[in-house]
Amino acid sequence: MRLFFLFFIIASLFACNNPATPDVSKIKIKLNVERFEEDFFNIDTTKAEAEIQNLQKKYPTFANIFLFKILNADPAWNADTANQYVLQFKKVYHPLFDSSEKIFKNFSEYSEQVAKSLKYVKYYFPEYHTPEKIITYIGPLDGYGDILGQNEIIVGLHHHLGSNFSLYKSSFLNETYPEYISRRFTPEFIPINAMKNIISDMYPQSYEDQSLIVQMVEEGKKLYLLQKFVPYAKEYNLIGYTESQLKESYGHEKVIWSLFTQNNLLQVKDINIVKNYIGESPRTIELGEAAPGNIGSFAGWQIVKKYVSENKNISPAELMQTSAEKIYNAARYKP
Repeated sequence: MRLFFLFFIIASLFACNNPATPDVSKIKIKLNVERFEEDFFNIDTTKAEAEIQNLQKKYPTFANIFLFKILNADPAWNADTANQYVLQFKKVYHPLFDSSEKIFKNFSEYSEQVAKSLKYVKYYFPEYHTPEKIITYIGPLDGYGDILGQNEIIVGLHHHLGSNFSLYKSSFLNETYPEYISRRFTPEFIPINAMKNIISDMYPQSYEDQSLIVQMVEEGKKLYLLQKFVPYAKEYNLIGYTESQLKESYGHEKVIWSLFTQNNLLQVKDINIVKNYIGESPRTIELGEAAPGNIGSFAGWQIVKKYVSENKNISPAELMQTSAEKIYNAARYKP
């Protein structure tokens, strides 16, 4: 035990002194957790109208988002029709709620991870207003998942029940969320998705009409920032790869870069070509069946890392404001 305790102290010292992971323990944030799904699935169905009205009072913003956007109830419906529609969803999805309670009855582990990530957000971007609330919910499996509200991180627990959850294997769900996406429907993606949504809020995408290399580097900047916000996450999860896919991508980094340079793709703006390398897709055909998709973002991430390694004093805020062209030209990336 004494040896273990000594090792723990040494490991802690190294962790605290790691310049890549700042000490955020003294940063204070406010973060309350509200369990909408528990209130919803425990409503008294004999008093549906009153119970739904109580939900709308308790969750004045989210309840209407849930009813009219997530469940797609029509505001023009009369009360009886709307209530029956909502109660039918409650009946059909109650078994899924029961499954989620086995995993998330105690949500503190995940709220603490999100809170820690919000401290990193505050550390790097002190002026950014971080959300003060987490709201958990369960919605249609083929619908919305994790959302960022005005002042709340909204977590769709139905998309975090574990990659082996039986309903994720159904052909019904795979039409919307194929396996290469649904395998990420695990609890460990809760803080990752929350921070991705915050990054999108900070830096809304506005470069779709730019060249492929610009889009690659811009996506790389976001992945670099995501790693700053979730430094405890596994790196392959940040980009949505499996562990072996990321390992193979690093092992074939030169081949990946050659795909873009030898085929003169870097300055291409054609959206039909760009989408083959940026964004969700199961694979990159030119590199083989086993090569993951979104390989342009992977290469852009490496370019950004190279640039940062040669500009060690640059802050994440400064990096995000640096043009993609400048980063690409200065990095002189050549794996």
